[in-house]
Amino acid sequence: MASSLFSKTFLGHRLIQFSSSLPHKPLIFSSFFNKRQLRAQAEPTYTAYKASSRPSRWMASATFETRTSFSTQSLSTNDPVVSVDWLHANLREPDMKVLDASWYMPDEQRNPIQEYQVAHIPGALFFDVDGIADRTTKLPHMLPSEEAFAAAVSSLGIQNNDGLVVYDGKGIFSAARVWWMFRVFGHDRVWVLDGGLPRWRASGYDVESSASGDAILKASAASEAIEKVYQGQTAGPVTFQTKFQPHLVWTLDQVRRNIEEKTHQHIDARSKPRFEGAAPEPRKGIRSGHVPGSKCIPFPQMLDASQTLLPADELKKRYDEEGISLERPVVTSCGTGVTACVLALGLHRLGKTDVAVYDGSWTEWGAQSDTPVDTSS
Repeated sequence: MASSLFSKTFLGHRLIQFSSSLPHKPLIFSSFFNKRQLRAQAEPTYTAYKASSRPSRWMASATFETRTSFSTQSLSTNDPVVSVDWLHANLREPDMKVLDASWYMPDEQRNPIQEYQVAHIPGALFFDVDGIADRTTKLPHMLPSEEAFAAAVSSLGIQNNDGLVVYDGKGIFSAARVWWMFRVFGHDRVWVLDGGLPRWRASGYDVESSASGDAILKASAASEAIEKVYQGQTAGPVTFQTKFQPHLVWTLDQVRRNIEEKTHQHIDARSKPRFEGAAPEPRKGIRSGHVPGSKCIPFPQMLDASQTLLPADELKKRYDEEGISLERPVVTSCGTGVTACVLALGLHRLGKTDVAVYDGSWTEWGAQSDTPVDTSS
């Protein structure tokens, strides 16, 4: 049952079955970027983290004692990212879980579950952005209900006392969406891996391959749990309790009211050409332009060339240049509510932790016939 539902969930991704070509036991591959010969080992192994004289790239806002006293309970949530060096040093801590939350635009022709099966950070679970979503709407990957989210992440084996590190295959992209989702449901002990899987591999750290096994079964179970909840069935034991934070998520009606009331500064993470209506939307039937009164800060402006989050002073410059005041409330949007979360991530680093995200974003707004659209810059 679970496997069939999981296959259905990923039918659009053209899931490739690897059972005939890859062993069932996880393999550890050394990085292609560190100029070492590719090797495979039958049992999962981890490269030991060695203390050296060079300084590690720790989180800017936290200081750590020794490995033996580590706990995600004591980790600061002031800075929303952790470095690959930090994760490598603490990868096997008992209250740490790592999530591969890779997701790609349809025109990129990339398959996140296939890529996960080929290579992921050792021990990482797969978090399906499209699957762990509201099943009552045609809008893509909308926030699920509290009950559905709790059932899905419980099926992944996640508990409230876990610290979570989320990454994706581009650097910082869809991982920010999952970081935001957990915060919406009251879980603050969540961080994005700065630079994601590309940075991990470029740093010479090992990746794991698993064509089947516990992680795939858990992803399948999460998909089945979501289906059961929306069908009114019992999804199974719940190990994760949600505490909904309504101020972090906005609806179409709130955005519409904000045009007149102007209580929040509205920032759009899409590209300038899409924002100004000069470029067509990637999805059919969506008008071009932007919400009247909103401003455009394309999400790549939050990142450096290596796809890591900019330092606080540089982030502030980006917002200052667009006239965004950190003293006033902010709501962010984008195409489907993914890269809007990258803006929220950057604002979080600046100490603004209450940024709302318009979940339906332009895919919802631009598809309506009665929503106002501006095409001026």
